[in-house]
Amino acid sequence: MTRRAWYTLGIGLGLAVIAGAIAVYLLRGKPPPRLTLAAARNDQLVGWREDRLAAAIPALQRSCAALLTRADEALLEARNKATDFGRIAEWRGPCTAAAQLSTSDDAAARQFFEANFVPYLAGNNGESEGLFTGYFEITLIGSRRRGGAFQTPIYRRPPDPARYSRAEIEGGALAGQGLELLWVDDPIAAFFLEIQGSGQVRLQEGGTVRVGYDGSNGKPYVAVGRLLLDRGEIPREQLTMAAIRRWMSEHPKEGAALRRENPSFVFFREIVGDGPLGAQRVVLTAGRSLAVDRAFIPLGVSIWLEAQERFSGGNIRRLVVAQDAGGAIKGPVRGDLFWGNGAAAAAGAGAMNARGHYYLLLPRPVAARLGGIAAAH
Repeated sequence: MTRRAWYTLGIGLGLAVIAGAIAVYLLRGKPPPRLTLAAARNDQLVGWREDRLAAAIPALQRSCAALLTRADEALLEARNKATDFGRIAEWRGPCTAAAQLSTSDDAAARQFFEANFVPYLAGNNGESEGLFTGYFEITLIGSRRRGGAFQTPIYRRPPDPARYSRAEIEGGALAGQGLELLWVDDPIAAFFLEIQGSGQVRLQEGGTVRVGYDGSNGKPYVAVGRLLLDRGEIPREQLTMAAIRRWMSEHPKEGAALRRENPSFVFFREIVGDGPLGAQRVVLTAGRSLAVDRAFIPLGVSIWLEAQERFSGGNIRRLVVAQDAGGAIKGPVRGDLFWGNGAAAAAGAGAMNARGHYYLLLPRPVAARLGGIAAAH
């Protein structure tokens, strides 16, 4: 063969090897979700010195009160065995100190966090960007008895919660078993109650009942917003909670069918006293409680959140506490910010659709084992 022929053959073989490598990579697909942590410095947290950190202290104190009821040797979070978040004994010191903090002294709060914790940038296999949405405590109109406009049941958790899908339950699978906690006048509001996980029901008889999440049927969660997006019903740049709810109101028959495409169904219990309660069974704090995926992030951990709104152009830079979970909150970098209750909270939560990242604030003894402190401080 001539030198030119050998050269052409070499190039062809090289391209074949590259093409083969690309094919193997594409066929292999994405790796499974995995929490990765990278130590950071406090001066890397954008907005750290501007946030009213003391506003997050009530949330931290509630979480700490729950943690301190557990034995010293207990793991902070037993669900995630791949990450060492320490034992309660290593959280007891900071939590005890947090109980003495003022809820109005930002400087003291900042000093407390900087002295006791090390920030770690969370990632999914090293990718730190994720989705952050909002939720709120929804208000519904209802009755303890069925009648008139009140035809949509809010169900208690049945003995066998995993038996039926949403379509079967809405078709009457649980009817007549005495599981109806309340009856409400709006099936769309009842559906969004499940998404929010908590709510207040103003009773026709007078008074208000607070209800909270009490488990689900364990079926896969299908996001109806994704279905509407894929079908071209709502443009991506307009896909908010409010837009989804408006579409369902304008298309009642199609909306009912759409809801049944989500097999997941949530059950509720009546909450007596203050609320709403999150998955940690502590009262949530508006603007400072975050729902996370407990498969990766432990409840009770303080988190520095930095996110950029995709539609409004605003940003969120604040200290929050992981206190809740949700069926749609999946992955190492995913959060749902609690906005409170009322019209303003509904508007804020419904419009929130942000991309960003967060830092877990871990006690120094835990950070010493995880490593990276010397480079970060």
